[in-house]
Amino acid sequence: MSTSLSRLEGLAPPATGGWRGVALDYYELTKPRIAYLLLITTFAAMVMATHGMPSASLTLLTLLGGALAAGSAGAFNCVIDRDIDRLMTRTMARPVATGRISPAAAVIFATILGALSFALLYRYVNSLAAWLSLAGNAYYVLVYTLWLKRRTTLNIVIGGAAGALPPLVGWAAVTHSVGTPALALFALIFLWTPPHFWALALMAELDYGRANVPMLPNVRGARRTKIEIFIYTIVLVAVSLALTPLGIMGLWYFVPAAILGGIFIWDAWKLLDGPTKPLARITFKYSLIYLALMCAAMVLDRLLV
Repeated sequence: MSTSLSRLEGLAPPATGGWRGVALDYYELTKPRIAYLLLITTFAAMVMATHGMPSASLTLLTLLGGALAAGSAGAFNCVIDRDIDRLMTRTMARPVATGRISPAAAVIFATILGALSFALLYRYVNSLAAWLSLAGNAYYVLVYTLWLKRRTTLNIVIGGAAGALPPLVGWAAVTHSVGTPALALFALIFLWTPPHFWALALMAELDYGRANVPMLPNVRGARRTKIEIFIYTIVLVAVSLALTPLGIMGLWYFVPAAILGGIFIWDAWKLLDGPTKPLARITFKYSLIYLALMCAAMVLDRLLV
């Protein structure tokens, strides 16, 4: 994510040649910064399901399968979006957009990663985890990238389900089922996605307009986007706190969730009438911290109850 912000400010990553440059290009093709966040939520769900640390082998296999799946989806996305990636500061340095990796080579790479992910999860974890992971990939590539992204301002809202699936994979890896706490984490990530990405879209409004991608800021305006961010943040925090009275999470979760949520609402409130780009950057960066710490709070609560 820091690389994305650097590119928004006009800073490009240095060019690298030789085999290391090729390896780095394929690594970047997988959108690793997104994958890291997905793996955090997967691991959190695994710890919650185990009420402790899952075995090292199960953890390694599940996270490796998840990383391969995320990499496959990211690579397919880079192929499909290569035309608009060339028009946006944040994405113009991606390997397919620049021609450093051909679309055909990227498709082969993405297909291999996806097949390896499904085979690994199916053979060494369980079939439910494998199918859930594959469903998340298909949703991201087919529903979000191919259908929603270029057609509607609801692209992030509906497409957020893809990024919310990894906790279900993590829970299924441990229990061979889908449990209520994992569904709660799914709901939180689903509601977290719009304010997180709309904050980024406020910083990249001109880019999205140039690429003709109907993100909320360049279609409905910055003011409408700020209001939506504030509303979604309130809903997110309300749902997150409701997990305790509903009996899904306990007080060890509730207290940090209230503090973290209060900060998020405050950031969104300041964004309403403050300077757009500086405060959008603050909101975007805090949203990443918020999600990571909320996962930690959920894990702590499950371990201590």
